[in-house]
Amino acid sequence: MARRIFLAILVILVVIQLFRPDKNQTQTLQTNAIRAHYAIPPDVEHTLSIACYDCHSNNTRYPWYFHIQPIAWWMADHTNEGKRHLNFDEFATYPAKKQLHKLDGTIKSQKEGWMPIDSYLWIHHDAKLSQQQKNRLIGWADSLKSAIAKQNNLPVNAGDENKKDEGR
Repeated sequence: MARRIFLAILVILVVIQLFRPDKNQTQTLQTNAIRAHYAIPPDVEHTLSIACYDCHSNNTRYPWYFHIQPIAWWMADHTNEGKRHLNFDEFATYPAKKQLHKLDGTIKSQKEGWMPIDSYLWIHHDAKLSQQQKNRLIGWADSLKSAIAKQNNLPVNAGDENKKDEGR
C-alpha cells in the first residue's frame, strides 16, 4: 500500500512538471516605466532592481528552482499579486493621485519594514536592505511624490484618498 501511494505521488509530481506558468518577462521597451518618466538616482535604481522589480515590474529574474512545480506556480502567483499592488513598469499609466498613493506605500513599506517580504529574503539575501538604502529609497520616493503633486497641482497627501487598493 505504501508503495502505491509513493508511486501515485511520484506520477503526480512528474505530470505537473508539464504545466508551467508564463514567465513575467518582457523584451520590449517599457515606455510606461517609472524610470522612463522620472529621474532615479543610480543607487536607488540599484536598490529597486535587487529588492523590488522581481515582483513589482514586468521583468522577473528567475532562479533555477522556478523550473520545478509547484514552486513555479507559487512564484507566478506571488509575482502577479505584487504587480497588482504596484508595477513600476506601468507607473506612468496610473493617475497622479494613484502615483502619490503608491509612493506613500513605498515609503511606508520601508519605514515599517514589511518589504521585501520575508519569503523573498530567504533566498535573495542581497535584497535585505540596509538602513542607508531604505533611507535613500524613502527620500527619493518622498521627493518624487512632492514633484508629482506640484506638477499636477495636488496636495502631497492627495494619494491618501486612494487607499481602497492598498495591500502588502
